[in-house]
Amino acid sequence: MLSARMNPSRTFPNGTGARPRPDSQAVIRVMVVDDHPAVCEALADTIGNKTDMTLAGETQSASEAMDLVSKLHPDVAIVDISLEDAHGLDLVQNIRDQYPDVQVVVFSMYDEAAYAERAIRAGALGYVMKSEPTYSVIEAIRTVMRGEVYLSRRMASRILSKVVKGRSQHLGFAIDELTDREMAVFQMLGQGHNVEDIADRLNLSRKTVETYRRRAKEKLGFDTVAELLQYAVQWTYGQARS
Repeated sequence: MLSARMNPSRTFPNGTGARPRPDSQAVIRVMVVDDHPAVCEALADTIGNKTDMTLAGETQSASEAMDLVSKLHPDVAIVDISLEDAHGLDLVQNIRDQYPDVQVVVFSMYDEAAYAERAIRAGALGYVMKSEPTYSVIEAIRTVMRGEVYLSRRMASRILSKVVKGRSQHLGFAIDELTDREMAVFQMLGQGHNVEDIADRLNLSRKTVETYRRRAKEKLGFDTVAELLQYAVQWTYGQARS
């Protein structure tokens, strides 16, 4: 995987993306934040083939993403959960806090059952899994530009059920019990990162990361860190294959 330093952010002149448009007035300006070059290329091709949207810029780095938002003023930011230098949900929240006019769509390999609701709470208006057809991303972009939330029918029904009942509803997903920070640590453990790596990526102290790890272990019902690590690896591997 290329690092952000090896593959720096790209912007496109006048916000017209890789393919200039003769009439840019109502064109949706999209920015992509994803550390997988192949994903960025696929999204660029998909967005570039639409007459109502254009790719304004792209980056693999969360730190560069905030600078790009400031410079490009995109209408929509497509953000991955797993980034090299930060957790995607932190970036979502930062974008929404500092640039509330920018709509955010999370585009992730992780199953929506684990992350969609968290993404919405962080400020995203859409969640699309990378296993979905590419037209789902286009539909999500158009949906959030209307000020509406884009989720699969299954996920929307699940969230609505929670709202109607007025309480948190456990639907067999023990992972739901984790807070966003606990979930981020759990996910990174599953990806093979050690405590020092996680602390550096999330800008936390080692002690704080160990606290989140302990809480995740207790909430998921494991007696040892080794058991938690084994489950984290299995869960992450299962998400990657789904």
